[in-house]
Amino acid sequence: MPEHRSHPLSEAHVEHKAHAPHRVTCVVITCSDTRDSHTDTSGQLMMRLLKEQGHEVAGYHVVKDEPSEIRRLIEQAAQTDSVQAILVNGGTGISKRDSTFEAVDGMLEKRLVGFGEIFRYLTYQDIGSPAIMTRATAGIFRGRVVFSTPGSEGAVRLAMDSLILPELGHIVQQLRK
Repeated sequence: MPEHRSHPLSEAHVEHKAHAPHRVTCVVITCSDTRDSHTDTSGQLMMRLLKEQGHEVAGYHVVKDEPSEIRRLIEQAAQTDSVQAILVNGGTGISKRDSTFEAVDGMLEKRLVGFGEIFRYLTYQDIGSPAIMTRATAGIFRGRVVFSTPGSEGAVRLAMDSLILPELGHIVQQLRK
């Protein structure tokens, strides 16, 4: 796998991000027909990486890949005042049961299309053309940032290390404006 490097930030961007919150309160949702809280290595990885960066995990759920359940959990998280970010993993492929993308993307009030585009580009660098089948997405729902990633550990690590963790506080800062 190629190593992903962060791009150097301009001095102005570094200064701008310096004012972003260093602790963001998150909810993690795993969408899977086969995993439970004991076998959900991707959700566990997501939570561990958040905590290692000083973020708080206020809730964790494993749910079947059912759109109504996914939407219900996102709605519930968005009703909690302290929650600033909702991270969803799993169900972003193209099989008949993969419906997370439709559930999440349909709720977004503003889309962060660059998230999916860059995620697919980074994935392409790792695995080649199968990257076209990932439907990672992100955006804003009721003042919270929502990220939806594939459910494999590799995909979660890639999204977290390369995109989500470097920008999480900055996005939350922008949402407060």
